[in-house]
Amino acid sequence: MGTKQNGRSAEKLCVVFTVRVVEGGEQGFLDLYDQMRKSVARTPGHIVERLGEPVDDSRQWVITSEWETPEHFFAWQQSEEHRAMVAPLRQWVDSTQSLRFRVVKETAGVAS
Repeated sequence: MGTKQNGRSAEKLCVVFTVRVVEGGEQGFLDLYDQMRKSVARTPGHIVERLGEPVDDSRQWVITSEWETPEHFFAWQQSEEHRAMVAPLRQWVDSTQSLRFRVVKETAGVAS
């Protein structure tokens, strides 16, 4: 069982998805990501998603998302809508990695 911290469950799921975009494929990747983020925003259990752009020449982009429970994420990931949407991703990226983990502790900074 998770504990409550600041009113939020400590057992939410975080997903870190890294993609290495092919050279010259940034705009195609961004167009596809825009479609994906609109879909995920309507998904039950989705809390937030962020896209990180590389600050070097690695072409390694990072997508992070938070979900109320692992079940919410896996239901979305296994849906036909999700599968159809990510199929074109292969033309814009040459490698991906997905890390999934439960949040067991969360520390917020002091608001200024």
